[in-house]
Amino acid sequence: MWQSLMETAKYSPFKNPVSIAHCEPANNDKMLSPVPGRTIGFAATPIRQPGDSCDFGSPKYFALCGLGGILSCGLTHTMVVPLDLVKCRLQVDPGKYKSLIHGFKVTIAEEGSRGLAKGWAPTFFGYSVQGLGKFGLYEYFKILYSDLMGEENAFLWRTSLYLAASASAEFFADIGLSPFEATKVKIQTTPGFASTFREAVPKMYAQEGTNAFFKSLVPLWCRQIPYTMMKFACFERTVELLYKHVVPKPRADCTKGEQLVVTFAAGYIAGVFCAVVSHPADTVVSKLNQEKGSSALDVAKKVGFGGLWKGLGPRIIMIGTLTALQWFIYDFVKVSLGIPRPPPPEMPESLKKKLAAEGK
Repeated sequence: MWQSLMETAKYSPFKNPVSIAHCEPANNDKMLSPVPGRTIGFAATPIRQPGDSCDFGSPKYFALCGLGGILSCGLTHTMVVPLDLVKCRLQVDPGKYKSLIHGFKVTIAEEGSRGLAKGWAPTFFGYSVQGLGKFGLYEYFKILYSDLMGEENAFLWRTSLYLAASASAEFFADIGLSPFEATKVKIQTTPGFASTFREAVPKMYAQEGTNAFFKSLVPLWCRQIPYTMMKFACFERTVELLYKHVVPKPRADCTKGEQLVVTFAAGYIAGVFCAVVSHPADTVVSKLNQEKGSSALDVAKKVGFGGLWKGLGPRIIMIGTLTALQWFIYDFVKVSLGIPRPPPPEMPESLKKKLAAEGK
């Protein structure tokens, strides 16, 4: 299966098949597919474009995409730790931290400016692990599912493809994130518990065992999977729409800088939707790691519907900025390392002919 995928993945599922004269020798005009009995045609472009450092869909491609994910998620989440810390405290203790500005003032008054950096270590390592899985596995599942669907269906149902691939990737990425996220929230929201990652981990294990690190995994899935589905699907379709209706020229004619501006804009738009969709679950995660022995349902009932939306304003600012920066960094890494960057999807020629024959 893996070897078959590696061969198939060298060709973008969104490219239009062309004559075999443009591709490999005639006896290789069809390729093995993960779907028994089905074959995949060659793409309209070479396996490796000029300037590319690897083949699209190769193991090196997935590894470099994972590296881009590490940098984009690890760096950005660590950068906004102060905002994240105050946001978490607004969620778990709204009586003490009445607003974003008030939360910053109280934190600095009680702990000094260094208190705003609490939880930076589990944040950096946790979201680096998550970024590796989120972006690397997304690219993997997108190619796998597009092949299973076939070229025409992959184009027609591309939003569903993005949603399925991102949900699958995030499912595994959150398993790696969960222990670090639990530790981060414990440090940030439990006064006097611990100040550092190294201090918090043994204390948490002594109190609750391994459950301390994974008890919030399900709420984390509830927060992160919808967030990531929105993040990737909204981004992919926004990029497509921006190049189609806003940018006055095709992406191929844009400079790398212009392309990165489009990436940042699409990322911020996606980030706003992400924050709203995932915020109630984010509140539950914050409260759950503060209150020992409570379940996600217990926490949701306790805080009430209104309480689930506490801290939404700061989170929109944080997640919008984070998402935009993550996509910008990810795309910048792709440009810098010569990772293949397929253009927005186009309708396959075979589908165009079918629609023309039907008069559509």
